[in-house]
Amino acid sequence: MSLLLEEIDEHFTQTVEHFDKAMEHLAFELNKIRAGKASPAMLDGLMVEYYGSPTPLTQVANISTPDARTISIQPWEKKMLGAIEKAIFEANMGITPMNDGEVVRLTIPQMSEERRQMMVKQAKHAAEESRVGIRAHRHKMMDFIKKKVKEGFPEDLGKRKEEEVQKTIDSYMTKIEKMIEVKEKDIMTV
Repeated sequence: MSLLLEEIDEHFTQTVEHFDKAMEHLAFELNKIRAGKASPAMLDGLMVEYYGSPTPLTQVANISTPDARTISIQPWEKKMLGAIEKAIFEANMGITPMNDGEVVRLTIPQMSEERRQMMVKQAKHAAEESRVGIRAHRHKMMDFIKKKVKEGFPEDLGKRKEEEVQKTIDSYMTKIEKMIEVKEKDIMTV
């Protein structure tokens, strides 16, 4: 029985790691959704062609926000200005980069109410994807527990493990809701 309990606990630990990865992914996706304020996080994941290979923008330039509406990108090599502009255009961010020969500037436009609503929908969609991923892993974990009960694990302990899994799921779902509330408030604040 202790061997079965160890298997269940190990499987549960792996499941919780998947939950954590889903939360990290959600945080990453929410960071990319702009709320009308300039943030270097908007450029996370942006790849720039550097000597023939795609390289993260953060590895070829300093990124700063001189004010709430502007992102300044200062490459370490001036010849990277064109590649940075091209990467921003290809990322289809809806922002036109301005190159003054030294720095690439991105001016974040004021968002309309309609655009804000679209951003909220995008954030909620990202949250739903995280929920679906977490539910899928919950389902796998519950099936695993039921399988172990059939293999001889005590049924009452199996039920307790299922309740523990459900409590963990509920806490993650609450975290997702809080993250979305914060992001929605951020997006809708003018």
